[in-house]
Amino acid sequence: MPAPIPPTNLAVVIMAGGAGTRFWPVSTERRPKQFLQLFGDRTLLQLSYDRVAPLVPPERVLVLTNAAFVPLVREQLPQVPAANVIGEPLRRDTAAAVALAALICRRRFGDVTMAVLTADHLISPPELFRRTLLSAAGAAGAAAALYTFGIQPTYPATGYGYLQRGALVLDDDGVAHYQLRRFREKPDAETARQYVDSGEFYWNSGMFVWRVETILDELRAHLPDHLRHLEPAVAADGSDAWAEELRRAFAELKPISIDFGVMEKAARVRCVASTFEWSDVGGWLALEELLPRDGAGNVHRGQVRAHAASGNLVFCEDQDEMVALVGVSDLVVVRAGKRTLVVERGRTEEIKKLVQALEAELR
Repeated sequence: MPAPIPPTNLAVVIMAGGAGTRFWPVSTERRPKQFLQLFGDRTLLQLSYDRVAPLVPPERVLVLTNAAFVPLVREQLPQVPAANVIGEPLRRDTAAAVALAALICRRRFGDVTMAVLTADHLISPPELFRRTLLSAAGAAGAAAALYTFGIQPTYPATGYGYLQRGALVLDDDGVAHYQLRRFREKPDAETARQYVDSGEFYWNSGMFVWRVETILDELRAHLPDHLRHLEPAVAADGSDAWAEELRRAFAELKPISIDFGVMEKAARVRCVASTFEWSDVGGWLALEELLPRDGAGNVHRGQVRAHAASGNLVFCEDQDEMVALVGVSDLVVVRAGKRTLVVERGRTEEIKKLVQALEAELR
């Protein structure tokens, strides 16, 4: 196994453009979940940056986000140079973001190894995450392979994509590297159970590591139009024409994920079996293991008073606010500003539908 690459040969890209509708009413179109302090005094975006700060200087961190969120990113990550916060003018899914980031990395840093990470996940302990990332980075650079992080499933989730591992190719002091046989889309409940029972599948974390030229070669083979439109735009990086060239390029791109557009088609794809704790914080129920719980099983942030009430989740954006519960069970109650959400715990997935249906009003 090659030695871990030195930090000067690593660049980190943090993807921070998500909408976070499942955390309404705290998460809104103007301030989605990656910018929220759901735990402690650091936002999810800031925690993502904190995890990689020991590995790379801030000049080697790029943050790709929606153009409307650029001021928020710069406010929350003042260490990162303003020019490294890239605002995507239109939503075009993850392949566009990856292609843009790879081209910018090549232009600014050369053929470095590039880690593509998320802005809205919880990962611990950070030391183990960094060791896993460096292990993948060393192998990705040496083998010209595309790496993803596989998460050991703890239950048959239907909300995640899955990775089916192949042969073991490396054991780097406890960090196992596998060939990747195939990607699987979000399964139904029975299929998810079969995946977990087989022991061959991981959850797809949506995090990747590769050399810049390796991913550009694959984009050239599988999504050539992305590079055809983005390469001329990136040539204007740093000039007065940059924003307009980027807008023009994005208008021509077909929305497609990097998984479907490249990873499922590429030949040399591997995964590291990640042993750190991971949560995509996909909705209110994801907080149940992360917040205090009273004797009746009510999970809460803020002041909660309960009488004959059990199994509820209460979240107050202002922790000085109080919610009183009488004779209710299995509810999610959220207070944020002038908005209150009350939903049965088994129907929290419908929050996204509510936000979509009332989008203009809720804005």
